[in-house]
Amino acid sequence: MTETLHDIAQRMVARGKGILAADESSGTIKKRFDAINTESTQTTRRDYREMLFRTDEAMREYISGVILFDETIRQTAQDGTPLVDIIKAAGSIPGIKVDAGAKPLALNSSEKVTEGLDGLRERFAEYHDLGARFSKWRAVIEIGEGGNRSMPSHNCIHANAHALARYAALAQEQGIVPIVEPEVLMDGDHDIDTCYNVTKWALKELFQQLYFAGVDLEGTVLKPNMAIAGKKCTKQASVAEVAEKTVKLLKECVPSAVPGIVFLSGGQSDTDATAHLNAMNAAYDLPWNLSFSYGRALQAAPQKAWGGDNNNWSAGQAAFLHRARMNSLAATGNWTDQVEQEAA
Repeated sequence: MTETLHDIAQRMVARGKGILAADESSGTIKKRFDAINTESTQTTRRDYREMLFRTDEAMREYISGVILFDETIRQTAQDGTPLVDIIKAAGSIPGIKVDAGAKPLALNSSEKVTEGLDGLRERFAEYHDLGARFSKWRAVIEIGEGGNRSMPSHNCIHANAHALARYAALAQEQGIVPIVEPEVLMDGDHDIDTCYNVTKWALKELFQQLYFAGVDLEGTVLKPNMAIAGKKCTKQASVAEVAEKTVKLLKECVPSAVPGIVFLSGGQSDTDATAHLNAMNAAYDLPWNLSFSYGRALQAAPQKAWGGDNNNWSAGQAAFLHRARMNSLAATGNWTDQVEQEAA
C-alpha cells in the first residue's frame, strides 16, 4: 500500500520522535570537521554519517527522519549498503535538502533569497527514485542590528515565502512531503519581541503564499525558529518566556491543519534547545505535535566524541543516543535538568 503525503507527514512528527538534520553542505561540514582536526573528504563524511545512522536505538526509538545532502543520499556504507537503506531499516524516513543556498537579493546585497527552483521538478523525480520521501528548503531572514529597521524588507520576506511555496508545490507534485523552513536568524542584537514580530510577519506571509500555490497543508511540516533574543542582545529571555512567546506566535500564525512543527536549533546550545522544546510541551496544550529537527544540537557532542577516528564509533554513538533521547523526552514534556545530568 502506497503511503500518502498525509501518512508520511504524520510519521515525520510522531510523538516523541524528531528529525536529524544531517544535510550540511560540503562547506559547512568542513568547518565542523576543522573544529575537531579532521579532514573533510567523501570518505570521512560518509564514515561520520554512517556512524550516526547505525546508532540503532537512537534511530529506531527517537529519530523519525533524516535530512540528507545530495552527496549522502547517493553514498554507500563501508560494507556496500546504501545509506538510505540503513536509514529505512531503522524505521526512519530518508529526506533530502534541495535548495541551492541563500544568495544576495538583486539590488540589495545585504539580504538574501534562497535559490534552487530551476530544474527542481526533475531533481525531485530523481530523489524520489533514490528513496527520499520528504525534503527541506531553508529561507534565511536577518534582522538589522543597532536599530536598523530596514531589515528585513518586505521584498526579502515576500521573495523567500514565494520561493518556499513554489518549492512545496513541486515537492508534493512528486509525492514528497516538503519541510518549509523560514529561519529568522538569532545572530543579531535584537530582543525577543523583535524576533517575535519578524517571525510573525514571515509566517503570515509563508502561509499566504502556500495557500496561493495550492499546497496541501496536511502534507507539509513546518520548521521554524523559536521566539528568542539575538545572541548579541544584552537581555536574554528565560526558558519560560521563550516557550510562552513561541507558543503564542504559533497559535497566531500556524493553521491547525499542519500536522506538526519541528524546530530548528538555530545556534542554541544543546541543552538550551532541549529545555525550550520541553517547556512548550510540558506547559501547553497545542493542536500540533511540537518536536525537533536539530543539526548542531544533535551532532556537536557525537562529532567531538568521534574526533575523526572510526575507533571512536562507540563513543560517538553513545553521545548521539544521549542527545536523541534527551530531545525525545523534551518532545513529550518529560525532560528535566536532573534527567540530563543523571543520563550524561
